[in-house]
Amino acid sequence: MAGKLKIEYIVEPDGAALARRTAQHFVEVVEQAAAKRGVARIAISGGSTPKAAFQLLADPAQPWLKRMPWDKLELYWVDERTVPPDHPESNYRMTREAMLDHVPLKPEQVHRMEGELEPEVAAARYESLLRNTFRLEGAETPRFDLVALGMGDDGHTASIFPHTEAIHTLGRLVTANQVPQKDTWRITLTWPVINQGSSVFFLIGGENKAELVKEVFTGPRDPERLPSQLIWPAGGILTLILDKDAAALLPATDGQGRGMLERER
Repeated sequence: MAGKLKIEYIVEPDGAALARRTAQHFVEVVEQAAAKRGVARIAISGGSTPKAAFQLLADPAQPWLKRMPWDKLELYWVDERTVPPDHPESNYRMTREAMLDHVPLKPEQVHRMEGELEPEVAAARYESLLRNTFRLEGAETPRFDLVALGMGDDGHTASIFPHTEAIHTLGRLVTANQVPQKDTWRITLTWPVINQGSSVFFLIGGENKAELVKEVFTGPRDPERLPSQLIWPAGGILTLILDKDAAALLPATDGQGRGMLERER
């Protein structure tokens, strides 16, 4: 990982503006990647905040549906719960209902994690899928054009929870992670894979996250307790898209609602 990390943060006034900014960010990154290489590979997370952005991307009344180069998009997941794809807790189901059912993506462009399988089997199958679709050789790691992350109240991101084995998993692309505090298993990209993303961003909203945002991004490093601190993109830049409540304890932004932090290793 890079020795110094620049954390760029963008602050929006409320949840609706946060969703609009996120939709815009998705489209801009996909456009750039598609123009450069003819394909854009993105990995997305679940949750209520990205759901609002996905609904905007699929809304014909908004500009992004027509602007998004859907035919150039390859969609992957950062993590998944160990449930079938039609289960209410499925990240895939949320995305399908909010966006996939309403946009011109072909089934072969959508690469879901198979949460209905045994966790280790699902992780191995997704790792194999990544190796095949990215045409990886040997120890190569996939490099997503965009990785969208959230952050839980306990400081977890993806399905890398505090004090769980995924914090220490380095040699895999995808791992099955036992989460005792949730009494379940999760399937997740490993943090070294996330950190290879060309553009990695956290999407965080709500006043209940303000203290955590300050601690994760400005406090002492303790990734065993705060796994979100493992996210340190290889390119040296991490983006935060926040509402004003989540950003309340960060340094003030400029006139355009932007701020910058720097962290040393």
